[in-house]
Amino acid sequence: MEKRNTCCLTFDDGPDPVWTPRVLDCLAAHGARSTFFVMAGHANHHAGLIERMHGEGHDVELHCVRHVRHSELDESALREDTEQGLRTLRGLGAGVRRWRPPWGVVTDATRRVAADHDLEVICWNVDTEDWRGDSATRMHARLAPGIGAGSVVLLHDGLGPGARRSGCSQTVELIPLLIETLSARDVHAIPLSESTA
Repeated sequence: MEKRNTCCLTFDDGPDPVWTPRVLDCLAAHGARSTFFVMAGHANHHAGLIERMHGEGHDVELHCVRHVRHSELDESALREDTEQGLRTLRGLGAGVRRWRPPWGVVTDATRRVAADHDLEVICWNVDTEDWRGDSATRMHARLAPGIGAGSVVLLHDGLGPGARRSGCSQTVELIPLLIETLSARDVHAIPLSESTA
């Protein structure tokens, strides 16, 4: 498989004991692997889900401990949050190499802390905006024209701050629609660790 025929589905704000297993089931059913940017506190409470992610060939990477914009943290607090998150995730067996800051807010301090810990800061170029609570069909109709090789797609397997929905069912329903669209374009969903995206 050539890297140029791949894209990355990425999930933030989990693991969630209800929704993450459903996301994992859906990915497995469609032969897709992804990258999960997890909240370290949730990961600590649901270590079995981290183990399952690893076992099924997904990447487990750092999102945060506290879901706070980096622009609202001084560098000391940001560094403390990041180091605590890394300790937690690495203690669960995750070889963390990538970091997605909450809301994709990247500051000079973000870059310094990332460099100090050899972390690649990753955002996205396709946003499902699934946190709003739109239906899967509506999200797919908006996304389908532009999704393809090289896409890094933002989805959520948990309910973070600001979510306007009560659950992630429409994200679960969106996954097969995206995978079918990608497959029709001969594009395969793989983890970021295997991609040049």
